[in-house]
Amino acid sequence: MKNICRVCGHVLGAKALLSFNNMPKSAQNFPDADSLSQDKGENLDIFGCPGCGLAQLTVLPVPYYREVIRAAAFSEEMRTFRHKQFGHFVKKYRLKGRKVLELGCGRGEYLSIMKRQGVKASGLEYSKSAVDCCKSMGLNVERGYLSTGSKPLKSGPFDAFYIMNFLEHFPDPKSSLEAMGDNLRSGGIGLVEVPNFDMIIRKHLFSEFIKDHLLYFTKDTLETALKLSGFEVLESKVVWHDYIISSVVKKRELPVLESFYDSLQKIKKELTAFLGKHRKGRVAVWGASHQALAVMALAELAGKISYVVDSAPFKQGKFTTATHIPIVSPELLDLQPVSAIIIMAASYSDEVARIIKKKYGKKIKTAILRDYGLEIKN
Repeated sequence: MKNICRVCGHVLGAKALLSFNNMPKSAQNFPDADSLSQDKGENLDIFGCPGCGLAQLTVLPVPYYREVIRAAAFSEEMRTFRHKQFGHFVKKYRLKGRKVLELGCGRGEYLSIMKRQGVKASGLEYSKSAVDCCKSMGLNVERGYLSTGSKPLKSGPFDAFYIMNFLEHFPDPKSSLEAMGDNLRSGGIGLVEVPNFDMIIRKHLFSEFIKDHLLYFTKDTLETALKLSGFEVLESKVVWHDYIISSVVKKRELPVLESFYDSLQKIKKELTAFLGKHRKGRVAVWGASHQALAVMALAELAGKISYVVDSAPFKQGKFTTATHIPIVSPELLDLQPVSAIIIMAASYSDEVARIIKKKYGKKIKTAILRDYGLEIKN
């Protein structure tokens, strides 16, 4: 069975980028004197994705991958850094008084700092003991883990979220990020941080590989993963002595296209009015491009147009798709004259109008279909 990329779904390279023997089987659950004899090292293979470039492990995640275990909480320097960072994040994106979720909040080490920034801070954590610890500190924390099919979080929807050095543990990061997006309001902001694999590569830090970390993100592969998961990347930078990639993202919004219907109805109305000024069978269209084909079909011009003129020989003698109007060469204008031509030749429309005017003068009325509507030329 082929290994598949955890982010983009591409088949991974057949050969491992690196292989290490007798590696620690996890970064937690240290053996005590009684269990020491059962502790054995494991082989670790790091594969690369030819599709998105992400370096990753193909093994099963450690049993506690849903839980955040944060040793950094004991660092005074880190606490000071997070306080300043969160304050800047809240101010820049105007989050005061708004709902902010920490995805994987551990025992509230960072959540308590975020709460002091004047936001409505909430946390999500899988470890029951960690959740109980957070609640004992007066923090609003829900137990759970986000993935495909997760129920909406009780405290949501949120205006922002943050996830600190936890994404690299996820066996299916895209699923979790998409689920996070489902719990965000329109335009929701996120702060996502992971260990800096660019630095690990540059400094040959072989000791950074561990079974707990399934994913090894460079700045490029992190941004790719975020984009594939439904986010726009607003900024990315390296922080904390070059060890962390920090990206700010925004929930991607799909374009609102309902106004296209209004545009169609406007053009359809104008075409109908133009056709109404001429006898049936005495109006032609010039242009058999894909735009013209769509307009003729959506404006229901079948049976109302005598023929379609196009200069491309390979189209002549054929029929328009959907509307089944014959496509002819420009010479047919002399053999089967019309009183009007609707020009649908996109960027060539003005050139076509000049050709018609030069050859036929005022004998043939012309109109050009512009992006804003029908422009009557004579």
